[in-house]
Amino acid sequence: MKDYIRKGLVTVNGSVVRAPEQRIDETCDRIALNGEPLTFCRFVYYMLNKPQGVVSATRDLLDRTVLELLPEEKRAGLFPVGRLDKDTEGLLILTNDGELAHRLLSPKRHVEKVYAVRIQRELSPEEIGRLSQGIDIGDDKPTAPAKVEVLGECEILLTIHEGRYHQVKRMLKAVGNEVLSLKRICFGRLQLDDRLSPGQSRELTKEEVALLHES
Repeated sequence: MKDYIRKGLVTVNGSVVRAPEQRIDETCDRIALNGEPLTFCRFVYYMLNKPQGVVSATRDLLDRTVLELLPEEKRAGLFPVGRLDKDTEGLLILTNDGELAHRLLSPKRHVEKVYAVRIQRELSPEEIGRLSQGIDIGDDKPTAPAKVEVLGECEILLTIHEGRYHQVKRMLKAVGNEVLSLKRICFGRLQLDDRLSPGQSRELTKEEVALLHES
């Protein structure tokens, strides 16, 4: 950038600058490189289709992390909003917006998370009722009421509002069932882009960021 500036390729508010040390106000000054405007964005938001086998962390000594799925130049300051288990795939939000992340994860906000779950055997109406009403998974209190939608004999959509450790697996285990595969498809009002293959990511649109704030 210093070379670009000294060569006169950078303008500030329409005027060429040649001093790299010149100070600017990133919130209102208009910066251009070779005539192309440069924009400042304080917060960034990515949607990742998390694959199995990676951990929801910023760094890990043993396993590959979700941040390593992004180009290195885009990773600075990012962190995952919440976590998905190593063997769970699906929608994960990566951002540097700590305030929004806190609101999305706050138990008081009751932000919905929807999971597509493949289970070992079909659920009975009684078991669906137990899951829907809230169920004891061994914590100090039962889970909050959940929503169960049956898609097929061994496939359900499970909507929960909490983020307890291994919660979906423990809920199904509490009714004598087992999770064979687990994929998060919604976080609040944000839906996973089905064009993203496992491991792929993209920036959220302004409309999608607004959906998160509304959630």
